Amino acid sequence: FLRVTSRQIPHLNRLVRVQKPAVGRHLSASASDAPEPKGIPYSKLTVGVPKETFELEKRVAATPESVARLVKPGFNVVVEKDAGTKSHFSNAAYEAAGAKVLPRDDVYKNSDIIMKLRPPTMEEAKLVNGNTLISFIQPGQNTELVDQLKKQNATVFAMDCIPRTLSRGQTYDALSSQANISGYRAVLEASNEFGRFFAGQMTAAGKVPPSKVLVIGTGVAGLAAIQTAKNMGAIVRAFDVRPVTKEQVEAMGGQFLKVPYEEDGSGAGGYAKEMSAEWHAAAREMLTKQCEDVDIVITTALIPGRKAPVMVTKEMVGKMKAGSVTVDLAAEAGGNIETTVKDSRFVTDNGVICLGYTDLPSRLPTTSSSLYSNNISKFLLSMGPMTTKVKDYMYIDHDDEAVRGMLILENGTMMYPPPPPPAKPEPTSEEKAAAAKKPEAPVVDYKAPYYQGAKDAGIVGATILAMGCVAPNPAFSSMFTTFALSNIIGVQVVLGVTHALHSPLMAVTNAISGTTALGGIHLLAHSTTPTSTALAAIATSLSTVNIIGGFIVASKMLDMFKRPDDPPEYYNYYGVPTAGVLGAYGLGEMSGMFPELHSAAGTMAGILCI
Repeated sequence: FLRVTSRQIPHLNRLVRVQKPAVGRHLSASASDAPEPKGIPYSKLTVGVPKETFELEKRVAATPESVARLVKPGFNVVVEKDAGTKSHFSNAAYEAAGAKVLPRDDVYKNSDIIMKLRPPTMEEAKLVNGNTLISFIQPGQNTELVDQLKKQNATVFAMDCIPRTLSRGQTYDALSSQANISGYRAVLEASNEFGRFFAGQMTAAGKVPPSKVLVIGTGVAGLAAIQTAKNMGAIVRAFDVRPVTKEQVEAMGGQFLKVPYEEDGSGAGGYAKEMSAEWHAAAREMLTKQCEDVDIVITTALIPGRKAPVMVTKEMVGKMKAGSVTVDLAAEAGGNIETTVKDSRFVTDNGVICLGYTDLPSRLPTTSSSLYSNNISKFLLSMGPMTTKVKDYMYIDHDDEAVRGMLILENGTMMYPPPPPPAKPEPTSEEKAAAAKKPEAPVVDYKAPYYQGAKDAGIVGATILAMGCVAPNPAFSSMFTTFALSNIIGVQVVLGVTHALHSPLMAVTNAISGTTALGGIHLLAHSTTPTSTALAAIATSLSTVNIIGGFIVASKMLDMFKRPDDPPEYYNYYGVPTAGVLGAYGLGEMSGMFPELHSAAGTMAGILCI
């Protein structure tokens, strides 16, 4: 899978292709006829990192940290002199990490694998020769570049073609890592141009309202812009053709805007698709109103392989206030805003500042280079070991979804686009029948818990009355009351209270009224004067009114949240044990045979208050 020279691999005749299209399978027979690992050992490969030549580009494809990561398992690494200077990585730092610093031509001549960031120019492509190139390629747009590399029998991997639905592919997703920086930097550029605070302030000198930011496109860059603007105190609104991004926007603290026209813009691989003319008309009307109100507009809408869609027209910009700012992250692909001038700062007649910078990631060169170098180096180290489980051997395995998805050319053979994923097998007749069969809804006996509760209440009531009948003296009854109430209180406080079902006001009111009612009942049981009896009766009566009123209000509040499909309630079952206990208590008191029965009734009343 690599073009290598006999100087680098003396046993070149032992590197043969044994199966197509899985190339580069390094097979040889040892003395014991044991097969060697597939691929080429890292120690026989040299990775080259040339300096980026694209205008305004400050990033580099490898940092000293990523170089050390490649050198450790055996790769040889050469770096062009001053390749990382603009990203604040010195030549000495690369040498300390284990790389050799060479002139430009020597880097290309001595490298089996070239790691770049920007797509190579036609002159750089010729220097790649028939070796392996890993870089942003954009094969759908740069057809001439791909044709040139094809003629040279090169092997090419595109960092922008990672299957983004592949979970482990996120580690190699350079588009996301760089878009994240673009979104962050876009907000900083806008704040630098805007003439007000992002966050509102109230000072002795006057009130400053918060800025209003509109983000169009809520992919990685858009979400980064939302988060940054929100952290700076702005009011953030966002819009995207994919309604599934609404939750992400709201989680960041933004307001998701919806077009009054039903159409889902979710495309394959997590990207957006092109929308209908009717949808665009409804979107223009909505965005026009927003542009009149907001201070800053940041656009990030891109469709892979196509010109960026125009989302903000000149008329919309013309309705924005003087001093407002637009930042177009899609400027390199034609722009989402009609007034955008690529790589320029343009001021409209009505005073709107339009920024069309295409080097936003390069304006944070150290961070963006570090993230990109992590993406590309980890991808290189995964080729082979991820599927073969053999360390330190590079091998192009077509069964590896990440490798196959990013493979553009293999020894000059066009491999782009990758084959679609295999279709799901048709379900068998048994599976179809099982899916069509609806499970029977379980039969729910709504009366059962109420019936059981009523039975338990009757047992508890009878037990307490029995304890009152057998109580030998007042001391026993008092101790029993204390024991019962302490247990009931503990259980109710620890296990039986669901705070979400009651407002704090009702809960506090009922708790206080329950305490005063309990005190009144206790005083009634032990009163020795008419005045004490009257005061106890008044306290008990007023507390009872408050308790009943509190429960009625709480019940009405809870009824507001009831749904039509909620199960019915049968609290009337509790009337049976209530009538039975009251009747038994009345008969016992009238008989005069149970002097401690009133104490047991007081215990029961206290439990009910709790």
